[in-house]
Amino acid sequence: MTIIRRRTAAAVALLALLLPGPVMAASTASAAPAAAAGTGTHAAPELPAPTGRFAVGQEDVHLTDRSRTDPWARSGPRELMVTMRYPAQRGTGRAPAPYMSTEEARLILADKHLDQVIDPAAFAATRSHARAGARPVQGRYPLIVLSPGFTVPRATISSLAEDLASRGYVVAAVDHAYESAATAFPGGRILTCLACDRSQGPGGHAAVAKVRAEDVSFLLDRLTARHPAWRHAGLIDQRRIAMGGHSMGGSAALAAMTADQRIRAGFDMDGGLPDPLPAAGTGGRPFMLFGSAGSVPGSPANGDWSGAWPHLDGWKRWITVDGTDHFGPTDFPAIRDQLGLPHPEAPLSGSRTIELTRTYAAAFFDQHLKGRPGQVLDGPRADAPEVRFHNP
Repeated sequence: MTIIRRRTAAAVALLALLLPGPVMAASTASAAPAAAAGTGTHAAPELPAPTGRFAVGQEDVHLTDRSRTDPWARSGPRELMVTMRYPAQRGTGRAPAPYMSTEEARLILADKHLDQVIDPAAFAATRSHARAGARPVQGRYPLIVLSPGFTVPRATISSLAEDLASRGYVVAAVDHAYESAATAFPGGRILTCLACDRSQGPGGHAAVAKVRAEDVSFLLDRLTARHPAWRHAGLIDQRRIAMGGHSMGGSAALAAMTADQRIRAGFDMDGGLPDPLPAAGTGGRPFMLFGSAGSVPGSPANGDWSGAWPHLDGWKRWITVDGTDHFGPTDFPAIRDQLGLPHPEAPLSGSRTIELTRTYAAAFFDQHLKGRPGQVLDGPRADAPEVRFHNP
C-alpha cells in the first residue's frame, strides 16, 4: 500500500496534520520546494503494544447532552463521541476497531491540503491493539478521562489509552463535537471543526477549555448515573477519577478539575493553561505538567506554565523530555518512525518517546489513584537521561 508519494513533503505534512491551522498552514507552505524528493512504499503503521498485564477491550459510546445547546454549531444539543477502553479477558472480542474511518482521514488530510500527499486509507488503517467487544475482567478500576489536542481526533491518543487500560484503568477518550477536523458520529454524520473559526480571538482558548470542562462533567454524570450510558460502567470506581489530555486537552484537564470536585488529579501533556488561572488553584489536588523539550521554563512554547506554577497548590511536577516536540505524547512519533519520516526537531525515537510518556503517566496515576508511589516521579534517573525535572 502506497502511503507516501513524496517523502520529504510528507514528513512535514504529517507534522502539519497534527498542528493547529495557522501554524500548520505556514509549515506546509515552507515545505513546498522540497516536494520533489523520492518516493516510498510502507505498510500501515502499528501502535506499540500495551505493556500491562491485561488485554484491552474497547467500545464506542455516543452521548447527547440535551441540557446544552452546542456552542459551536449554535443549534442542537451538545454531543460527544467516547471510546471506552478497559481491562479485558485475553482471547475475547473481535479484531481491533479501525483507527479512524477512511472518510475521517480524508477530511482531516484535506483540511490540511494533504490528501494528495498521504493516502487516507493507509493512515486510517493504523493498527491498534484493543479488541472491540472483549469481555471485561471483573473488578473496580480507576477512571481516567483523556482529551485530545484541538483540531485532532481522540484516535491520536490511542497508544496511551490502550496502555493505561492494560495496567488496570478504565479510560474514556473523548471527541468534543466540532473541535476536530473530522469526527464520525452515528447516522453517517461526520462533524468538522466549527470551533476552529468561532473560537478565534481573545478568550478563545479559555472558551474551548470551559466547553470541554462541561463536556467532561456531563460524561462523568452519564458514566456514574443509576442507569449509566455504558454497559460496563460497573467497572468504574467512582471515588477514583482523574483527567489527562494533550495540548488543549491538557488545558481542559485543569479547567475540568476546578469545575468538578470528582476529578482527583490532572495530567497536562504539553498544553497551555487557561487564563485567568483559577484563584483557588487546584484545591490541593495533584497536577502534573509533562512537556516537550520546548516546554522548559522560560520557553515561549508554554511560557504560561511559569505563571501557573505557583497556583498549583497540591502535589505537582513539571517534567520535560529532551528530543521531543509538541506531539511527543501522542501516537505521532510511532507513526512517523514506521513511515521512515525523519523529524530533526524531535530526534528521540518514537518507541522511546512513547515509552517515556506511558511510564510517567502511569506513575502519576498509580500514585494518585491507586496509592502506589514509586521512585519515577522523585527526580532525575540514570536510566532516563532525556527526562528533566523543573521547579521554577
